[in-house]
Amino acid sequence: MSRLLAAALTVALAAALAVGTALGVVALLEARPDQPNTPMITYERTAGSTGP
Repeated sequence: MSRLLAAALTVALAAALAVGTALGVVALLEARPDQPNTPMITYERTAGSTGP
């Protein structure tokens, strides 16, 4: 019975650690400032262009 209890506690501890890690990663990602959404490359459009 003690092995079953140890296995159950190990599984519960691993699950709690996984949830805590996931919440920590989400918190770190939310804490970062938003990056500006500016394009790195811009294409000039000429008056006679018919492309996209």
